[in-house]
Amino acid sequence: MPDIDEKEILKLLKADNPGTVKQLFYQFYPFLCNTVFRILKDKALAEDLAQDTFFKFWEKRESINIQTSLKAYLRRMAVNEALYYLRKNKKFQKDEGVEPSDLGVATDTVEEQLLQQELEDKINAAIKTLPPRCQEVFRLSRFEDLSYKEIAAKLEISIKTVENQMGKALKILRVALKEYMHFFLF
Repeated sequence: MPDIDEKEILKLLKADNPGTVKQLFYQFYPFLCNTVFRILKDKALAEDLAQDTFFKFWEKRESINIQTSLKAYLRRMAVNEALYYLRKNKKFQKDEGVEPSDLGVATDTVEEQLLQQELEDKINAAIKTLPPRCQEVFRLSRFEDLSYKEIAAKLEISIKTVENQMGKALKILRVALKEYMHFFLF
């Protein structure tokens, strides 16, 4: 499935066409395995949760409303699966002497949730200060996981323009978020 017409895919899914989810599985399964593996560091578990993601995607097919790209939607589902797994198995981690912070996962304290929300608000506010084209390129790259080549094709601009816009965006965001830079890397 080289060129994805997402509306057509959703229509086929809602029409109970299992071949569509099979095609999506072959296209996105390795990507989802890698996404989950980065969180859990367990290859077999990552494969299981990536499969679970497709199963849940199939179950939800009639109510799916994708606001971003299909790839970003599936990625978010896979990340949620991994985080749910970690929360569900938290008691086992404590028994084994492994803290959630050791896994790079935030614990669920109110203070941390407030800090996380504050950080998200600051990031969103900083992104809104970017020039429109720069903002669009940044969102496609970071939120929809598109490559520079894919962004260039989608926006009908050169790859060099995408690179320049991303450089500009990152420079502006580094300045705007300098007090928060220890939380993330751009």
